[in-house]
Amino acid sequence: MPADGQRVSPRLDVAVVDGAGRPLRARGLAGWLARVAPKKARGTVTLAVVSDARMRALNRHFRGVDAVTDVLSFPASPAARQVGHLGDIVIARGVARRQAAEASHAESTEWRVLALHGLLHLLGHDHERDGGAMRRLEARLRRKGGLREGLIERGARG
Repeated sequence: MPADGQRVSPRLDVAVVDGAGRPLRARGLAGWLARVAPKKARGTVTLAVVSDARMRALNRHFRGVDAVTDVLSFPASPAARQVGHLGDIVIARGVARRQAAEASHAESTEWRVLALHGLLHLLGHDHERDGGAMRRLEARLRRKGGLREGLIERGARG
């Protein structure tokens, strides 16, 4: 137990839900993410798969960008982190479907690519400012999880 007396989960627990917060069948996504996550990823994460319209609204509200995006991460407040909640990851279902088709892999594979990327942002990584550290970590973890390509590499190509 940490010095402050708060309990932190010995592993990562992932709840996969739809846009209304209902459990969503996601073919092993939660277990996969927990297995490939960095060792410091301990606690709970909620992963929501939402409509493109909902994602666009979230992106507009929280980032000031009036466009749909593939994944957003919302780190938990310091108080929630004290009890082990790392935050929320949101994936746009339609974008994931289109990106999966473009990458010639299953939609479930794309969900993994996006979930891993979102988790690393929850853990404080920032590929736009870290000199490649997040890209290297994402590459190592995606190989561990059997993914050919990560989101950062894909963006560097485009």
